Amino acid sequence: MSKSNLSGKKLLRTVLQIGISVAALTIVLSKTDTDKLLEVIGSANPWLLLGAFIVFNISKILNALRLNRFFRAIDLNISETYNLQLYYIGMFYNMFLPGGIGGDGYKIYVLQKNHEIRMVNVFNAVFWDRIAGIFALVFLTGILVLPSTFAALYEPYIPATWAAIILCYPLSWVLTKMLYKQFLSIFGITAIESILIQTAQVVSAWLILLALGLPSNHIDYLAIFLVSTVATVLPITVGGAGAREITFFYALNHLQLDANSGVALSLIFFAISAISALLGMLLQGKTTSKKPKKQ
Repeated sequence: MSKSNLSGKKLLRTVLQIGISVAALTIVLSKTDTDKLLEVIGSANPWLLLGAFIVFNISKILNALRLNRFFRAIDLNISETYNLQLYYIGMFYNMFLPGGIGGDGYKIYVLQKNHEIRMVNVFNAVFWDRIAGIFALVFLTGILVLPSTFAALYEPYIPATWAAIILCYPLSWVLTKMLYKQFLSIFGITAIESILIQTAQVVSAWLILLALGLPSNHIDYLAIFLVSTVATVLPITVGGAGAREITFFYALNHLQLDANSGVALSLIFFAISAISALLGMLLQGKTTSKKPKKQ
């Protein structure tokens, strides 16, 4: 395939991602009391927001540590510092350069270029790291859905939710053994790390709720937060913008809860993600100039 065709596809994907984000945000904001939304955001406690920012970045540091564990499993030994730099640059690519190489693609390219290792092995490590995160997300979503209003509204689905929780990690172990035996020895520790990562994200969202002064129904908001995180996993929007907001808006309306607080939570969480990802821009160029030292 020619470079012009590849560039055209990247441009089309970028336009589609931006278009979907703009359309989703437009729908939400057109149906939301924007004056009240701005009032809710403007009155947020800045110290609790700072706490949410710190906990969010703790989750990202834990994520980078987990990824490096997958790298070591394929005999790719890089320092934690260098791996963390790569991780934040990947965040920057995912957030601000939609439709391009992407954060995962950037990490795969740089590591394969700077080390004598097959690209497919690096891809497998990055890919299974993502899958580990998805299993933890499904597990914790089920945990939070059970005590939420959703369980009361959809009581017939409670057994299915329990089944998903119970079978989640056995299924993950079977898939790892079948498809990626090289990661079987680190299955337990990476599973624990994955749960800690998602838990830290939930704590970050909870601190935002406290900052907004939301007095009740925290479990409902946090359950929707995890469901909306599933929506942002799909690379159809710019950094998840729009996907989380529209999920919050319709889910909270369905539960007859205040949608303004939910949309405010999602917008603030996106802002925290974007500010954190900007650190990757400052690190850009430091990972490709020379081979990093091994641990």
